[in-house]
Amino acid sequence: MSRMGAMGATGVSRVAVKLRPRRGGTTTLVSPGVSTPVFPGPGLGKVPRPQRGGVRVGAGERPGGAGKHPVAAPSAPAPVSAWLPSAPCSRVCVESVGSPAAVPRALLRLAALLAVLLFGIVLIPVVGRLAAVWRDRLTRTWCRTIVRATGVRLRITGAAPPGGGLLLVANHISWLDIPLLAAVRPARMLAKAEIRQWPVAGVLTASSGALFIERDRLRALPRTVERIADSLRGGSAVVVFPEGSTWCGRAQGRFRRAAFQAALDASVPVQPVHLHYRFDGGAATTAPAFVGSDSLLTSVWRVVSAHGLVAEVRVEPVLPAGSAPDRRTLALAAETATNEASTNGTPDTGTAVVETADAHRRSADAHRRSVESHQRSANSEAHARL
Repeated sequence: MSRMGAMGATGVSRVAVKLRPRRGGTTTLVSPGVSTPVFPGPGLGKVPRPQRGGVRVGAGERPGGAGKHPVAAPSAPAPVSAWLPSAPCSRVCVESVGSPAAVPRALLRLAALLAVLLFGIVLIPVVGRLAAVWRDRLTRTWCRTIVRATGVRLRITGAAPPGGGLLLVANHISWLDIPLLAAVRPARMLAKAEIRQWPVAGVLTASSGALFIERDRLRALPRTVERIADSLRGGSAVVVFPEGSTWCGRAQGRFRRAAFQAALDASVPVQPVHLHYRFDGGAATTAPAFVGSDSLLTSVWRVVSAHGLVAEVRVEPVLPAGSAPDRRTLALAAETATNEASTNGTPDTGTAVVETADAHRRSADAHRRSVESHQRSANSEAHARL
């Protein structure tokens, strides 16, 4: 916390405060990110003139000292929409699996991954002219090859309907989720608009016929739901991650309901898919997670550096069209089916679905509190060392 200035009862912080004289015996205190109060001179007396060599907290020096302990100036937080989905997961959740000995193997895997991606990009115009059966078969094979090129072994249980409109929904952990779901059934993906700017991945996503959504524009949501419904009516499969953000895999977020309205409007089934990452020995891992401030390259490097990663894809029983009266019930049923704790399939009654989903949400809330506690501890330790 910043040191309070000697302003009597005003309680004004001296964080990066500049004193600017004004006409009429007033003084304006200007501080970044806050309003500019004006204090009349006669009522409060003289404002002390800043001394030469005084402490400038905003310039990267420790408050309350003589400026011998430099600290990083806090950066302004990026504006975030109040309704934008978010997850508590950060780098605190992610396991460190790399080692110097794994660097040569990681470089080989990275080279193989780039080769497979470029090969697929070159063949996109050719594959697009093939019949749907052959196009889907080649797409599934290519996506399986992408996963294997990273050194991750793939385990798929169950199968999705091979044709007709279908809404595929899954929990979201990693960028690997996209080729994993395409290995189950090739589909159009609902993707955030920022992916268009990603190297390689942006080209692949756009060329696959993805439906892009501007997540910070709430007014665009009804039109997005209409576009999803139109694609489903046309017989296409659409992939949606209803959590709206990636989680580390230790917990799962709530499923947003909007996309399920498209399935109701188009009268198509919903296919829940559960994604899980573990090591070959059976222990769950968060190494593939793409969360927090991670860059795409950092996450890719962590995956190719890991040894013995296994991606499990469990295709749950399909939720038939008309099986739920509204999008809330449908979202709860899909959320329960894709949660790791759900091992016996989707419950038959709506009450059981609600109760199970509530238990899962309590687990997610506990994980959120645990992550926040770790972050506070790390911040306290860093502040104590300064």
